[in-house]
Amino acid sequence: MKTNRTAVRVILAIGVLLATARISSFAQALPAAADDRGSPGSVRPQADPAQYLIGADDVLQVLILDVPELSGQYRVGGNGKVTLPVLTEPAAGLTLAQFSDSLAKDLKAEGFVIDPHVSTSVTQSRLHSVAITGAVKTPQIYALFSQTTLLDLLSQAQGLEDDAGNTAIVRRGDIAMRVLEANNHAPSTPEQQEAQQTVLIDLKRLLESGNSELNVAIYPGDRVTIPRAGVVYVVGAVNKPGGFTMKSTSNGVTTLQALALAEGTKGTALQNQTVILRPDSQSPNGHKQILVQLKQVLAGKSPDPMLLADDILFVPDSTAKKAFRRGFDAVIQVTTGLAIYRGR
Repeated sequence: MKTNRTAVRVILAIGVLLATARISSFAQALPAAADDRGSPGSVRPQADPAQYLIGADDVLQVLILDVPELSGQYRVGGNGKVTLPVLTEPAAGLTLAQFSDSLAKDLKAEGFVIDPHVSTSVTQSRLHSVAITGAVKTPQIYALFSQTTLLDLLSQAQGLEDDAGNTAIVRRGDIAMRVLEANNHAPSTPEQQEAQQTVLIDLKRLLESGNSELNVAIYPGDRVTIPRAGVVYVVGAVNKPGGFTMKSTSNGVTTLQALALAEGTKGTALQNQTVILRPDSQSPNGHKQILVQLKQVLAGKSPDPMLLADDILFVPDSTAKKAFRRGFDAVIQVTTGLAIYRGR
């Protein structure tokens, strides 16, 4: 009997070596791009058992020494658990090493195996990637097999674009929520859980201060979006009409700051007929009009109005009074064209 057990151990050991060799051959056959960007349907075989976080729908290769009846490939279900012939084991949110240890303890506790030795690897994964989109230089989906940080992900995306806003939006995936639950940080109500699935990060503070609390952990399956900064449009009798990114403050730019970006008004400008066209769904044409006494503002006799994102500052031209009297449809068409051009 002892001889048979020794033979089984040798056979299993040879099987493990052969499996490792097949995995290594598969790794060498992968194209270079798969290592850099990851393939949605495959996993780099060098995933660290102590770091790789198991996700729902992963396919695990479970080897239990001396128990070939239980060894094999198992898919993680949508409930985050793996069903073996003798028990059901939680898996999602655990590392491969943690799952192996947990499975070994449960097999021993249930009396199925006296001294279990469990080894787990992953053969397929669809969720082990993270997407970063928006105002970054290289927006795309990156392979991610364990926890990383927001700054590391931004670095992998080659940093922010010039028109990036001051906020990062992190939408948590299934693995992140399971990790939070395992760490007893899970919200108690559905409303709190929904709120925790979306995290807003002040990028400006993070980049300026390096505050570690703002450098949140990013898990496989998360999505990170960097919205573009708000834009104001200056059109009409100005020297450089166009759309300008709001960088002066986090809330907006003033009328004078916007005019400075547009290189000032022309000599034919009707300064005291200047208006701000602000998006307003309650107004008949979708924009409300705010009159600006520009001469008084320039003279420091009136407050400098604040412009908000998507505002249109329209400075009429005295040579186009007829067009001015027709209303602001042409102005809105021009700024719509600018917005489309900017989005390309």
